[in-house]
Amino acid sequence: MKTFKTLMTAAALAVTLPFAAPAAAQEFPLVAGEYMEVSGIFVNDGAEFQYAQHLADNWARLQEHAKMQGWITDYEILINVNPREGEPHIYLTTTFAAFADAAEQERRNAQMNEFAGRSVQQLISESGDRAEYRTIVSSMLLQEYKPR
Repeated sequence: MKTFKTLMTAAALAVTLPFAAPAAAQEFPLVAGEYMEVSGIFVNDGAEFQYAQHLADNWARLQEHAKMQGWITDYEILINVNPREGEPHIYLTTTFAAFADAAEQERRNAQMNEFAGRSVQQLISESGDRAEYRTIVSSMLLQEYKPR
């Protein structure tokens, strides 16, 4: 991974440094795309149905609302069919084009709370209740890159 970070840093520097080569030869061959948040979830034995019900009912409904508002472009529930020891059982992904600024995030939060029909305190409490049978074990922010 350090090699890729080094490559990306070198590419960024290459774009900013003046060279005698044609401009096209200086362009980095990949162009940045959308972001994807990935949460890894561990589900306690026997709670798979309970958590699946939450994902199918509440989580997906809120994600669809965010998608209809244009805040996200996609979301997925991915099951790790053969998890190794310590690996998440479920990955939840949310894809979006750009980050919202602070004011926009506040507006979205208020609208989402209204859509959910619950206060922030209720939503946090419900998340805490789910901690009895599921644990968020990882979180990543990835960015798509495509060839030019």
